[in-house]
Amino acid sequence: MPEYTAIHHISITVTDLDRSVRWYEEVFGMSNVMEGPHPNDTGRYVLLSNHDFSMMIGLHVHPNNERERFSEARTGLDHVSFRVPSHSELEAWESRLTELGVEHSPIDDQELYSVVVFRDLDNVQLEFISFG
Repeated sequence: MPEYTAIHHISITVTDLDRSVRWYEEVFGMSNVMEGPHPNDTGRYVLLSNHDFSMMIGLHVHPNNERERFSEARTGLDHVSFRVPSHSELEAWESRLTELGVEHSPIDDQELYSVVVFRDLDNVQLEFISFG
């Protein structure tokens, strides 16, 4: 079987590109590394990255977007989960979300993992998760 090593990036369609770029930059501490129009002038994108390019998030806007809020009940994306190295790092993320005023769940400690769930400005469910 051919090999793969990691997810290169995720891309999310948003209703307001500039507003979402600011939110993702602030929450995740990422920077804009590339932006431009879609082919055939069908929208715009911004690619954000962390300092070492190990995680990137693409944000996209399309002119025919009906501007409805995201729902994981529709076919397509359900949520995006970001793995953190330890429970203490998960606690740090929970504190950061609180400091930024981002509504989130408390840490949910399960048998195999612990998770904090939150949503972006378009209601896309995001989470930080640690194992062990």
